[in-house]
Amino acid sequence: MNWRALILVFAISAMATLQACREKAAIATTNPLLKAYDVEQDANDPQRVIPLNYQQAQGKRVFNNTCVWCHAEATPAGPSNRSNVTPTPPLFTDGETLNPLTDEFLQNTITLGGSAMGKSTMMPPWGQTISEDEIRSVIAYIRAVAQPPYQPTARPASQYPVK
Repeated sequence: MNWRALILVFAISAMATLQACREKAAIATTNPLLKAYDVEQDANDPQRVIPLNYQQAQGKRVFNNTCVWCHAEATPAGPSNRSNVTPTPPLFTDGETLNPLTDEFLQNTITLGGSAMGKSTMMPPWGQTISEDEIRSVIAYIRAVAQPPYQPTARPASQYPVK
């Protein structure tokens, strides 16, 4: 092969690569779910998916390892233990119950356990098992999938530290 043929082959492969990059960029801008780290199926509408950002996706991972057993109807392994717990814990998608609670209250409940916050004594304290960042991620996840959707309040944050 002479050098002209080599240059021609190189030019054709470079143009094909550039064209593929342009097409990929066009696809990425048209589908917002491609920017999501993960998705969650809407509890009320199985045809709708909720895109999750990185923190919410990490919260989903932690939730599925620790919380799903009591705060969901089903687990990856089958039915949950929710029906065996008294009082019955709220579902993680139950916005009517969880939306009025502040992030600080939820963080303290997860960290210290239900009995420390005047809730069910059946909820164990997770503060020594999962990190504060993971707890905040779980809260971000349940806020993202709440039905009805979570609307943060405009009131100022508490002056008291978490824990």
